[in-house]
Amino acid sequence: MTRTEYSWLLPSAMADPELPGDRGGRSRRTVRDWAVDITAFLFAAGIGLLAAASIDADRALSDGIVLVDSLVGAAACCSLWARRRWPVGLAVGLILLSTVEPVAAGAMLVALFSVAVHRPFRPVAVIGALALVTAPVQPYLRPDPGSSLVESTIIGVLLPLLVLSWGMVVRSRRQLVVTLRERARRAEAEAGLRAEQAQRLAREAIAREMHDVLAHRLTLLSVHAGALEFRPDAPPAEVARAAGVIRDSAHDALQDLREIIGVLRSPGESDGHRPQPTLATLGSLIAESRQAGMKVTLDNRVTDPAAAPAATGRTVYRIAQEGLTNARKHAPGAEVTVTVTGGPGDGLAIDVRNPAPTAPFEQVPGSGQGLIGLTERATLADGRLDHGPEPDGGFGIRAWLPWQP
Repeated sequence: MTRTEYSWLLPSAMADPELPGDRGGRSRRTVRDWAVDITAFLFAAGIGLLAAASIDADRALSDGIVLVDSLVGAAACCSLWARRRWPVGLAVGLILLSTVEPVAAGAMLVALFSVAVHRPFRPVAVIGALALVTAPVQPYLRPDPGSSLVESTIIGVLLPLLVLSWGMVVRSRRQLVVTLRERARRAEAEAGLRAEQAQRLAREAIAREMHDVLAHRLTLLSVHAGALEFRPDAPPAEVARAAGVIRDSAHDALQDLREIIGVLRSPGESDGHRPQPTLATLGSLIAESRQAGMKVTLDNRVTDPAAAPAATGRTVYRIAQEGLTNARKHAPGAEVTVTVTGGPGDGLAIDVRNPAPTAPFEQVPGSGQGLIGLTERATLADGRLDHGPEPDGGFGIRAWLPWQP
């Protein structure tokens, strides 16, 4: 594994995440905090009692000095209740006090442990250096009758080092737990964001498909229903033909809607899929539009439309469908020209144009979302699409899509 791959397992080496008790301040103690504080107090008191016993063994000391040592030791142990709020200041004070009072050694060790657990490495190093520098002072000022100066100095150096090392290990472990929890929280949040993004993309795809499929059908319904409304005296044959187109368009729209809704079902619930449109079925789209009364000219110069990739052919079909739909809504009666050229290696180019309308008509509302969706389709297929008004007042859609040989 590389350094990057396992660095998150060593937060104390790569970073120093803050722990809950690092800021100090007032906070309500938990049951665990009370248990830890009482244990620390008892440990400091025990070390202080051992030191007091060695003092009592020295008959050269007066009873007054022994009493003062005992009171100072008790005060040092009681001061440990403030170690969570002022760990650094308390540690410095107890280190200096322990140079002249052996009974404060236990409280000093507990304070060093607290600093190592609740503070980063730099202040711990400074406090540890102070403890090591002052280690020979106490046995020099008040030597232990049962040990030499060298022995007392070695013990005074080893104990702080051991306590500081233990505290730093505890801090590293806590930092690891905090880091893992933060990573788990971020991973959960990222998973939620990915799920939301997937849902949004799925909704956009479904909405785009519904627009492309249903807009064509519903426009046919609108045109023929409007014709029947404004020409109630039309010949029976024409009324029957318009009614037939309305019925077929409504049936096809219902089938298309059922197919799109099937995408939302869980796997296994869909009762089958209708064939998806391809470049080979472009002629049927043109025939359907002509049956609806549109004037459409198709110029398909592709030698083998069935050989076109399914996704590319479907995109070409949707572009032609949207172009016919827009012409039917915004330029009724105008002749639409659909031109498809290209082949393997050259890509597919499609051009849908219509001139300006020659007669007044009732404007069908539109949002322009269809052209936006077509642009997204072409971009996703590594192609391009542009659209806009023509110099003669008409409108054109031009697109190119890749066709790998």
